[in-house]
Amino acid sequence: MTESYELTRPVFFVGFMGAGKTSVARRLARVCHVASVDMDTYLERREGKKVKEIFAESGEEGFRVLETDVLAELAAKEPLLVSCGGGVVTREENRAILARAGFVVHLKVSADEAAGRISDTSTRPLFQDLEAARARCGERAPLYEGVADATVDTAGKSVFAIAREVQDVLVEEGVLCQQRK
Repeated sequence: MTESYELTRPVFFVGFMGAGKTSVARRLARVCHVASVDMDTYLERREGKKVKEIFAESGEEGFRVLETDVLAELAAKEPLLVSCGGGVVTREENRAILARAGFVVHLKVSADEAAGRISDTSTRPLFQDLEAARARCGERAPLYEGVADATVDTAGKSVFAIAREVQDVLVEEGVLCQQRK
């Protein structure tokens, strides 16, 4: 018999590109029978354009404005697991939404480890060069830590192991509760 859970509030996964935010959220959603959504995919469907196209047409700032709108929209829905884009923490408004609206899990990864996980960097407008990615990862690290309610180091761990660790944290914090039969 599989156990079903429910979320008491939204869970936002933050971290650098390649940290495993989407993979871990999907795995956790399957195991716990809760809903998950990838913010970038949701944004692409809503706008009818790929993130790469939005960056090309509107620049990073134009994309970030849309991202804030999507974050606020998802934060207002029934609680679900939300894998955020790597740069969501760069806007103060987003950090405020994250802090106010839910429980934030920082999946910690180095730029070098992330580079080894990302098979196609062409889909990542801000991961075209490893040195630049290292610098960006370093700049964002304090922002991720600043919004995090919990941090899970992903170095050398499988998606399954990370998801299990996150599940344990969420249960312990009362964010993920087993449903009563």
